[in-house]
Formats: sequence, C-alpha cells, structure tokens
Amino acid sequence: MTTASDPAYPAHWEADVVLRDGGTARIRPITTEDAERLVSFYELVSDESKYYRFFAPYPRLSAKDVHRFTHHDYVDRVGLAATVGGEFIATVRYDRINAQGRPASAPADEAEVAFLVQDAHQGRGVASTLLEHIAAVARERGIRRFAAEVLPANNKMIKVFTDAGYQQKRSFEDGSVHLTLDLEPTAESLAVQRAREYRAEARSVRRLLTPGSVAVIGTGRAPGGVGRAVLRNVLDAGFTGRTYAVNNALGPGPHEIEGVPAYASVGAIGEPVDLAILAVPAERVPEAVADCGEHGVQGLVVLSAEYAESGESGRERQRALVRQARSYGMRLIGPNAFGIINTAPGVRLNASLAPEAPPAGRIGLFTQSGAIGIALLSGLYRRGAGLSTFISSGNRADLSGNDFLQYWHEDPDTDVVLLYLESIGNPRKFTRLARRTAAAKPVVVVKGARHSGTTPPGHAVPVTRVPDATVSALLRQAGVILVGTVTELVDAGLLLAGQPLPAGPRVAILGNSESLGLLTYDACLTEGLRPLRPLDLTTGATPADFRAALAAALADDACDAVVVTAIPWVGESGALESGDGQVLADALREAAATAPAKPVAVVHVEIGGLAEALAAAARTVRPATPAAPNPARPTSPDPAPPTPSNPAPPAFEERGSGGRAPGTPTGGQPKGDALPTREATRPPTGGQPNSENTDPTPPREAARIPAYPAAERAVRALAEAVRYARWRRDAAEPGRAGEYDDIDEPGAAALIDRILGPAPDARGTTLSAEDAGELLGRYGIAVRPTLPAPDPDRAVEAARRLGFPVALKPTAPHLRHRPDLGGVRLDLADERQLARAYAELTAALGKPEELGPVVQAMVPRGVDTVVRASIDSAVGAVLSFGLAGAASELLGDTAHRLIPATDRDARELLRSIRTAPLLFGWRGSAPVDTAALEELLLRVSRLVDDHPEVVAVGLEPVIVAQHGLSVLGATVRLAPAPPRTDLGPRRLPSY
Repeated sequence: MTTASDPAYPAHWEADVVLRDGGTARIRPITTEDAERLVSFYELVSDESKYYRFFAPYPRLSAKDVHRFTHHDYVDRVGLAATVGGEFIATVRYDRINAQGRPASAPADEAEVAFLVQDAHQGRGVASTLLEHIAAVARERGIRRFAAEVLPANNKMIKVFTDAGYQQKRSFEDGSVHLTLDLEPTAESLAVQRAREYRAEARSVRRLLTPGSVAVIGTGRAPGGVGRAVLRNVLDAGFTGRTYAVNNALGPGPHEIEGVPAYASVGAIGEPVDLAILAVPAERVPEAVADCGEHGVQGLVVLSAEYAESGESGRERQRALVRQARSYGMRLIGPNAFGIINTAPGVRLNASLAPEAPPAGRIGLFTQSGAIGIALLSGLYRRGAGLSTFISSGNRADLSGNDFLQYWHEDPDTDVVLLYLESIGNPRKFTRLARRTAAAKPVVVVKGARHSGTTPPGHAVPVTRVPDATVSALLRQAGVILVGTVTELVDAGLLLAGQPLPAGPRVAILGNSESLGLLTYDACLTEGLRPLRPLDLTTGATPADFRAALAAALADDACDAVVVTAIPWVGESGALESGDGQVLADALREAAATAPAKPVAVVHVEIGGLAEALAAAARTVRPATPAAPNPARPTSPDPAPPTPSNPAPPAFEERGSGGRAPGTPTGGQPKGDALPTREATRPPTGGQPNSENTDPTPPREAARIPAYPAAERAVRALAEAVRYARWRRDAAEPGRAGEYDDIDEPGAAALIDRILGPAPDARGTTLSAEDAGELLGRYGIAVRPTLPAPDPDRAVEAARRLGFPVALKPTAPHLRHRPDLGGVRLDLADERQLARAYAELTAALGKPEELGPVVQAMVPRGVDTVVRASIDSAVGAVLSFGLAGAASELLGDTAHRLIPATDRDARELLRSIRTAPLLFGWRGSAPVDTAALEELLLRVSRLVDDHPEVVAVGLEPVIVAQHGLSVLGATVRLAPAPPRTDLGPRRLPSY
C-alpha cells in the first residue's frame, strides 16, 4: 500500500483551503502512516456523529477498520483527510461500486461516499470543501456519480449534498435518505463554489484586519528596532483591542514594554491572540510561527526579510513559511511586508512601519511595495484623502490582491479600491474578482514591472506567455480603471472617492483664466471627452461669481461634469493676489451642495490654501463611539491625535504646499479633519452612483472636491470616471453570446477527436489547410480555397479552376503576409498576365520550391483585418482583433477580449483599436460590413469556447468589403485540452 513517499502517492491531490470562517486547513490523501492520527481523530468525535456515520453505536474503530480506512489504491478506494496542525479534523472516502452496490473496478462509474467531521469543526464548511475535492478526484478516476446513505436526522450532512449545486436524485429507502449526485460540474455548482470562495476568503482577510488582540513578536527591551517601532505605532493609533509585546529573552515574572504586558512567548500570554506581527530575523520565524500556531493565533503579518527576494534559498524558506502557517490554519501577509492599517473607529489599528496612521476615509489601498506604499500614503494625505484600510503585502506569499478585492467588495466602509501591483499570480481569477468588485465600486490599478520581462524579486508566480498589453486590455474589459503612474492612481482615487459618477462625457469648463480654460478644453479632447465652450469669468471674478457660475453649470442638462479653473487675480496695485482659498472653497462647495449631483474637479494655480480647504470643507466625521480602554495598556485622558509628517516624494509635490503636509499645524490635527461650519450631505460616489444617503448620521467624508495643479491631471481623472461609469451602465445589461443554427458542434468534436487520435501529442499539432478549413466550416466560417502552383502550367490550371481574376502569392514563412516585399500579385485577369507575374515573382524572390506559390481567386476589395484566438493557462481563452499590415503590428494596435465573447464585446473590439476609423468610412471611403465582422468574431469565440482542444486560431487576412467578408488564410492548432484551474475545487495557490 501507499505512503506519502511512494511514487504512486497522488501528491497533486494535496491542497490548502480556506474554510467558511476564514481559517485554513490542508486536504491530503490518507496513507498507511495515518493509523494513529485516525484513531486519535475518532476518539474526539461525539457518539452522535459516530452514529450518523455508521448508523449504529460505534464507540471505537477496530484494527480491521483502521486498516481499511488507511489502505487505499487511489483509484477504486480513496480517502482524504482535512488536517490542522498535522491532525485530522475530518475525513471523506469513496468506494467504487457496481449497479448492485457491491465493490467494483472500472468501467463502473459510481461510488459510495461518506464523511466524518470532528464536532469542534462542524459548521466551518469542512464537509462542503471535502466534497469538492473528493468529487474532483472521482472525476479524474472515471467516476461520474456519487451515492450516499444518510439518516433522516442528519440534516447537516443532507444539506452538504443538497447545497452543492450538482444534479441529484433523492429517495427514502429502508429508513435512510438515498442521494445520488451527478459529478459533472454545472453552472449552479460553479456558482456555489465561487460564492463560498468569496465569503471564505473575505472572512480570512477580515480576521487579520479586525483583530481583538495583537502581539508584536520581536519587541526589543531597549528603544529602537523594527518590533519596538511597530508596537509604538499600534499604541499611538489607539488600537481598541488588547496589545502584547513578545521577546523570547524575557525571563519569568511580569514585564512591561512601552506600558503593555510583555512575555517571553505567545503561549505565556495565557489569553487569546488574534493577530501576531513578526519582527524577528528570518531564522527565528519558524519558531515564532510554531508558537503562534500552537496557541490559536488566527493570522500573521511577517515583516521579516531575507526570503524569496534574496535568492533560491530564501525562496525555499518562503515556501516553508507558507506551509507552516497554513498547517496551523493561519493566513499570513508577507513576508517582507510593510504592514497593515485599519482606520475603522472600532479598530484603529496601525500594525505597520508607517509612523502615523492616515485619517479615516473611504479608500482601500493595497500595494506590493513598501516604498510605493509610503509614497501613496503620503500623497493621499497631502491631498486630504482618508483611508479605510491599507495593506502592503511585500512578497505576498499567501494573501494577495485577490483576497483583499473580495474583502473590499463586501466592506461597507470602502467605496474605492486602489491597488499597486507588480505581478498578478492568477490573472484569470483576478479578472473575475475585479469584474465582480467593479460592478459595485471602482477598482483602480497601476501595474509596475510591465516591461522588465521578469518577475519582481520575491514574487513567486506562474509565468504567462500573454503580453502585458493583452492582460491590461482584459483588465479594462473587467471594469478595472488601469492607470500608468502612482500619481494618476491618487488623482483618480480622489475624484472617485469624493464625487458622483458622471452620466456622460459632456464637460463644462469655467474659470477666471481664458488660457487655463483652453488648456482644459484641449485636454478634454485628447481624452475623448466632449467639452463645452469654456466660460471665462475674467480675472476680476469673485468667489460669488464662481459660486453662481458653478451652480448654473451643474443645473444645465447639457453638462455631465464640471472643471473649475482658478488662478490668482491681479489687484489694483498690479500685484498678484492669491486670495483666500477657504472663501473660494466655501463658494464652490455651496454651489455643489445645492445643485444636481455631478462631479466637480478644480484646477488651480498658486491659490494658497485652496486644495486644503476643498478637501477639508466638506469632510465630516461620524460621531465616534467611545472606544473601550485597552485592558492591556494604560490609557491617557486626552491622547494626542496622529499627525502624518512623511514627506511626499517629488511625484506628489504641488506648488504652494509648503514643507509639511497641507493643513497640518505642527503637532496638531490636519485641517481636513475639522468639522465644517455647516454639515454637507455626502453625494453618491463612485462606489454608489446616484444613490441617496438615507443614513441620518453624517458620513465621514462628504462632497470633497478634488483639486489638481494641472489641467491634464484633472481631465485624465475625470475621463477615467467617465469610462468607468459607461462600463457600469453597459455591465448592467450584459450582451449575448453568438447563437447560429448552422454550427455543427458534434461534427467539429468528432473531427477534432479524429485528428488528435487516441494518444495526442501534448505539444499539439497544426492542422493542414484542408483540415483547418473543414473545422472552421463546421462553425460557418468559410475559408477561400488556395491551390498550389509549383510551376507556371499548374498555376494556369489552378486559375482556370478558380476563375479569373486571381492572385498569386508565396507561402514561404519569410514571405507570408508580407505584401510589402512585393511577393503578392493581384488582379491577374488572364493566363498571359498570370504567366508574366509568375516569371517576375520567381526571378525576384527565388525558385518556386523556395517560394511555395499558390493561386487564389480575387475577392471584393475592402479593409484587411486579422482575427486571432489563443489559450493561456493563466489568463484563459482570448479573442484578438486588429487591422493587417506592418503599421498595426508596429504600433501594437490590437484589441483583446476574453472568450466567450458577447455581441457587445465584438462591437467594442472593432471600435477600440486606434485604426478603427478605417472600418467606418475614413476620409470619405465607404464603410465596410462591420456586422459581418462582428459575426465572424462571435463564431471564432464559439469554436474556441466549445472545444478547449482548439488552442489557437489565426485568420489572416480577413478582407472586409462593403457587403460581406472573405477569409483568405487560416491556421488552427489543436492540443489536449489544457486544465481549467477555475473549474476545479477551491484551493490556495502554492508557488
């Protein structure tokens, strides 16, 4: 029989999973070495659970039982266990049976399945997760159905089966419920699986961001050091839970560090610890993790470095860290992390290296870089923005942007999500999660390391062959607002967090500078907006003039958004007067508060205090519930509020901002946190478009008008909001997939099976022109025939068969699709012209056997295009479109959409390339048949979606005429269907 070290052991069945409550467990096959674990596990199961499993009192397992439950062939008899800390918490097994219910072997395709879950772990979703994994194992072994006998009183187990989403039958026989489950995944089972994944992963994040107690491990007794700094930051932020310091050099007896209890280990604390911050050298981390895991810590933030970023030995140390943490049911942020911040009044946690926590706000921020995290925190603070939560994940060996997306989707305190990413470990999943979150609130992403061609140090992620431009296009399809710099990330975040979404692209421009208004007008045109004629208020305009003009613009039905431009005015003495920024801010805020909800942005030049006043004028703070005093630390009667003082990097500097963060008196609270003289109602923001806030308690931020030092930055942020709002409107009405009566799906499947054969080459095979044409024809895609022309006579014969006029072209790889080299001769009207062209072609480019000339009938003239589809294991199936020719290739002017594509996707593909005007009648030319082109795209999408063995399709060129189109060349590549990681059971990534 098999042990974990035997070659027959199915190691690929091992998986780390997140359970319903956010904790983790490891699922693995049961081996012959597990006898003692099985007996210990069984002793902890209640008599009632044993009765439900065996239908009779069964106090203990016999030696025969233990042997049977630990010896498997992993084909007809399989057992899986869920473990925490190396010990069993649940088991599941199946035994293959025949039609009479007796033990059998293949080809029998039914198996009996049974579960047993330790009582202390019931209700955590263990059985549901085990069912997903044992079903995947069964499908791999040729089993198509599960049969289960359940006592009627065992409602929990009946619910596990009935809620799984599989097609099932249910009957009552001999005093028990008989269930039969069809194991083929269904849309319902996938939806159930993903819903469980969303909830579980969101809860695993919530456990870390909302702890009731925190221990900082590695806190030095003397001032200085990372651990001591983090402890100080936790205390200064006013954490509402219990705080402990841990230093293994401490002896027995009571100790204090920074006024909080200090202990030599987590175990010595004697109280539950929810979150541990590890600030110890890498070689001491395993000991600290074991201490945490053995004493019930729920999550870790590992600040320690010297992991994957330091080389291969560090990479293996990182893998071991993740395995160890997950084995105890813990999730971790890091290693090499900067830390986490949660500004919620009931938490107030700053477990990071940032010396001051940012003010509370509506933005969730995730970064994979500590340096960028510092810059973003400082930049957002200087611009008056607050955060709900902040995470800097470092090497993100476990928790990643995917997990935090799921948390922020459900977090009522977050309206806008900002992410700085240097790598995406699972683009397919990230795209799916981003689409789900973007449907509820904006997701803004800036991606670093786009052009380096390498994975950033410390990021152990799968390699994808898909270019970054393609991944970016797919993210935009999912509703992600993709920006190019961290400055643009802040610019967009400020607008989306404080302003409602625009209803359209029409922009009113008003201000006291004609020149600045014209710059804004030009910027709007550049970004694809529709600016109205700028309104020049002249340099003599007063704040009252601004208020009246803004109110009128917002009330105008022809306007969807307003950009206000303001410069200092010239006084009677000729000197520049910056004016009172607070007065102008009040005027603009009053106009916005009384007008219809439309976004407003301000472009200002050297008006002192305006940006700060705009950020502060409408910020309100919910009446804070007095926090319970920290029982593990003495409280002061009037703690001083935090005052961020990180200097902003040059990318965030704005003229006139001064040496410290705007509005921050030395040692005091930033101006932006002061209550205004009149309360404002927070307008619907990017997270809640056009919704009315019925909460009688004023929100923390309201009607904050973002200010920008340059017109281009304000307009770019506004344009991103316009595009996102349009995506939201379109996403509310999803398109339809192509449905065509002439598609022969069974015929295509049979042809694919015949070509691949019983033992297909894993590397794949490229189809001949005949086979490619036949396969495409099954999906209504006609490829114009080409006939070989190895000599002039055969060329003439081919032309006679096809009918004049014809084209003569080479098929040699170095000349294929290269009309610029003079190898393609068109409109050959008769045999004489064909013979002359043949002679000229061979004389100029080489012998016929080198060129591989072919003859093809001429088609109506039109626009040359290219349609492609390909499959990447990380991204999935991608449909691509562009115009043919060197110019498009040189500019990378290709659009991409995920398969299956809808009719809306097809329309957007045609219109999203820069050369799209050529399809719609550019410079007086006739528009081409875009409807036929959209249909072709949908047919290709259906082919690839229906048959995962079709791993690549290339149609080039596709000539689109005024009426109809012609596919002149086609290549198709087949390979064994690649695994679909998104269809398998839930599992945490293991890099």
